Amino acid sequence: MDRAAIDSRIRTLIEPFNKKDVAITDATTFAGDLEFDSLTVMDFVAEIEDEFDVIISMNQQAEIENYGQLVTAVGTLAGNDA
Repeated sequence: MDRAAIDSRIRTLIEPFNKKDVAITDATTFAGDLEFDSLTVMDFVAEIEDEFDVIISMNQQAEIENYGQLVTAVGTLAGNDA
């Protein structure tokens, strides 16, 4: 699966969590722009893990600050070079 396909699937998953209808770009931050709290992050990560059949460790989550980093990380974890 290429980066565009991963990006598209994650955009669909993020919609219910994007309460303020923020325009999503690679630079969109989860804490700042989307105002995700820790519970929202946990729920969103669970959705990503289920959709892509991957595990995102707590250490990896701490390193992922923006949307672009998430797409890249999911691609790597799923065995793609996203």
